Amino acid sequence: MNTTVKPDQMTTSIPVEGMSCASCVAAVEKAIARLPQVDSVSVNLATERASVRFKGTPDVPGVIEAIRNAGYDVPSGSVDLAVEGMSCASCVGAVEKALQSVAGVTRASVNLATERAHVEFTGAVPVAALVSAVADAGYEAHALGDEQAVSGETQSERRDAEAAGLKRKALVAAILAAPVFVLEMGSHLFSAMHMFVMDTIGMANSWYLQFVLTTLALFGPGLGFFKKGIPALFRARPDMNSLVVLGTLAAWGFSVVATFLPGILPAGTVNVYYEAAVVIVTLILVGRYFEARAKGRTSAAISRLVGLQAKTARVLRDGVAVDVALDEVRVGDLVQVRPGEKVPVDGEVMEGSSFVDESMITGEPVPVEKHAGASVVGGTINRTGTFTFRATKVGRDMVIAQIIRMVEDAQADKLPIQALVDKVTGWFVPAVMVAAALTFVLWLILGGTAMLGYALVNAIAVLIIACPCAMGLATPTSIMVGTGRAAEMGVLFRRGDALQALRDVTVVAVDKTGTLTKGKPALAHFSVADGFDADELLALVASVEARSEHPIAEAIVAAAKEKGLALGALADFEALPGYGLKARVDGHDVAIGADRYMARLGLDVAVFAEDARRFGDEGQSPLYAAVDGRLAAIITVADPIKETTPAAIAALHGQGLKVVMVSGDNRRTAEAIARKLGIDEVVAEVLPDGKVDVLKRFAESGKRIAFVGDGINDAPALAVADVGIAIGTGTDIAIESADVVLMSGELTGVVNAIAISKATMRNIGENLFWAFAYNTALIPVAAGILYPFSGTLLSPILAAAAMALSSVFVLTNALRLRSFKSPLAA
Repeated sequence: MNTTVKPDQMTTSIPVEGMSCASCVAAVEKAIARLPQVDSVSVNLATERASVRFKGTPDVPGVIEAIRNAGYDVPSGSVDLAVEGMSCASCVGAVEKALQSVAGVTRASVNLATERAHVEFTGAVPVAALVSAVADAGYEAHALGDEQAVSGETQSERRDAEAAGLKRKALVAAILAAPVFVLEMGSHLFSAMHMFVMDTIGMANSWYLQFVLTTLALFGPGLGFFKKGIPALFRARPDMNSLVVLGTLAAWGFSVVATFLPGILPAGTVNVYYEAAVVIVTLILVGRYFEARAKGRTSAAISRLVGLQAKTARVLRDGVAVDVALDEVRVGDLVQVRPGEKVPVDGEVMEGSSFVDESMITGEPVPVEKHAGASVVGGTINRTGTFTFRATKVGRDMVIAQIIRMVEDAQADKLPIQALVDKVTGWFVPAVMVAAALTFVLWLILGGTAMLGYALVNAIAVLIIACPCAMGLATPTSIMVGTGRAAEMGVLFRRGDALQALRDVTVVAVDKTGTLTKGKPALAHFSVADGFDADELLALVASVEARSEHPIAEAIVAAAKEKGLALGALADFEALPGYGLKARVDGHDVAIGADRYMARLGLDVAVFAEDARRFGDEGQSPLYAAVDGRLAAIITVADPIKETTPAAIAALHGQGLKVVMVSGDNRRTAEAIARKLGIDEVVAEVLPDGKVDVLKRFAESGKRIAFVGDGINDAPALAVADVGIAIGTGTDIAIESADVVLMSGELTGVVNAIAISKATMRNIGENLFWAFAYNTALIPVAAGILYPFSGTLLSPILAAAAMALSSVFVLTNALRLRSFKSPLAA
């Protein structure tokens, strides 16, 4: 896509795929021409491009949507960049503008906390062009590949190095600042100190020494502020560094004039402010050091996930076990795992058995038994036995790599609330510079040249106090910590904005099979008549059912095998449509079927009447078994409710949510389960497409809906809900239709997801309030508004300390989410 800017118009060329004739051209032109911002459009079939001229601000995403709605496509792609050098919200705006100016880019989203940029584009946009645009804006960028998800060099390691560098700079600055502060402020505060300085080195020598030490600090450890702040000023995109540069240069420059050319200053205004300049730089460096340390802790969840991976694997090569590096394992390799070792990659157990701790995947603390045919996940811990498995997924395809990518994508995403923050901070720094200039001018107007020192100090205080670092960190840091903590609990937010949407949910709609229940029929009741042994009878019944392929038969056979019962020899097997089964097992005539089959055999089922009524109330249709002409047992098979479901439903009610069951099962069974669980409303006998209509009906009544399903048959409903929550299995997490994936496969994950959503959004609100309230409240104080009433002025040194502390406060507040506890834990 190419964009040409002219004084009175903007023309954009967009590639279009799928056109085959003149009528296609007309359809695309008509679709684009309807857009209000479009002045004219011309589509060329040969070049497959649409040339669009806009009336005002170009709406490229709108044009792309119009083309796709018309049934054609625009080739697109995306890339993630790591961006270095950003320090505040205005930096974010500058990088986004730079990326959006590249021809072909349709959207750029930059995250200060993760230091990543997500860029979407049409056509072919070279990464080099994006990197160059970021460099022109004064920052550094490089492309992030998929290997980042499994790389040993984590973001936190880079931040540790950054923090170490800032620590050194802050320490040097503090050593240089200490004598300046003591000489100048000590002389002001203590007359004895003033006399000591005058009697020993003299005022002039004191100022010379302060000049040397301050200059070394500003252009030594503080040089980074000037390298970034001054070019940003020349590009007319001032950032936090620009504010620091203006403030410190003003204090330092005025002091240099007072030291070496005092005669050019008005009488009574010859003072030095070296201590303000050097202490401001020192305090901001100290603040950035603590900020870097706190930022490292916000990404601790990613670091822990990366650290879960094994470093080596014991692979069978030509029948010999060999230890190889993890990246040398290939799909199909046979891998041995001994007790206490980590499972290196994903695979399927071939021989041996053990109990494996999968808590890092599911959040569930109980080890899971593994035997031949079971799947294992890389990063989990083998607790007891030894087993051999065949590698099925390695590298970026492993579950742990998918989880890391999901968490990184969610952390890099922007919430809708961030759009408001971006708008405000976009003009905040220029507004602060105007406010500082007005402060300087008003003090001179009201107090004359005698107030030149006050005018300078207060203008500097305004510049320093208003640095919008906290604003830029308020939202992304909370998202990082919140989504990281959620991942540790087995809740994966595939999109960051699902965090905000989930907070506002009022109705939780759940599928029944596989969500509330285990999704697999099991023997629910097996009551025997007098004179029969339960185990012997179950073995006989299972022997007959083993010849049937019905799910009910599978459940009965599975129950017998669980008890270790041996199946008997079968003869004369016959299936009677509409009635049941009969066969001869180990010399016994066995008949199994509904009550009408028993009646046909002349058997009265009244002895089980009370059981039949109770089972009917539970939505279960009973079967009966007869042996050698005698009624022997009543049997029911049902899809059992998961053990955690009742507690989860109760917890959702405790969160003030309405729970609705949307099921394809028959109404009687669905309502029985709903009564048992205390579900508020039941919509039964609904096909998968019908679930979408149900959700739309709720939405029309103003409800915000989260739909919980298994991610397969429920894909349409997951996609149309305000928030789609997929019940995962721990090993198959790439469910594209859902916004949130629950690794444990339990409904309790929904409770945790909603609770952490609310906690994170509450945390963001606290951060934003602090950041905005702090800036707006203290700018007038820094300008000197309290001086006429109480003589109070805000020292630039205190302003620098307060500004640094505001960022540290926001980060520390976000880190509180690391200690989030599940509501179910109580």
